[in-house]
Amino acid sequence: VQLQASGGGLVQTGGSLRLSCTASGFPFDDYQIGWFRQAPGKEREGVSSISRSDGRTNYADSVKGRFTISTDNAKNTVYLQMNKLKPEDTAVYYCVADSSNSVGAGLYEWVFDYWGQGTLVTVSS
Repeated sequence: VQLQASGGGLVQTGGSLRLSCTASGFPFDDYQIGWFRQAPGKEREGVSSISRSDGRTNYADSVKGRFTISTDNAKNTVYLQMNKLKPEDTAVYYCVADSSNSVGAGLYEWVFDYWGQGTLVTVSS
């Protein structure tokens, strides 16, 4: 299982970024794919996830209305469109996968059994 995250960078407050997570080595359609983030000095938190099989999604309250998760079936890729970015969104963002497709379980670390490397998002004030 490989999860390749990309798209991080530096953006000003109010700006937008789109993160990409390209998956390989497993049946993409049967998994839940998501994003976690970890800010400096803070605990890791779940941001969003999506079930490839039925499209159900989860969002953290802190990003609802600003972030949108989506999939590209042909490219085995999940996107996280981040709009209206705030300095508190600054973090390393990790792509994750859940082989049990347990979207109803929520955005908890124990739900996701595969983790990719992170991509850094920095929002300047």
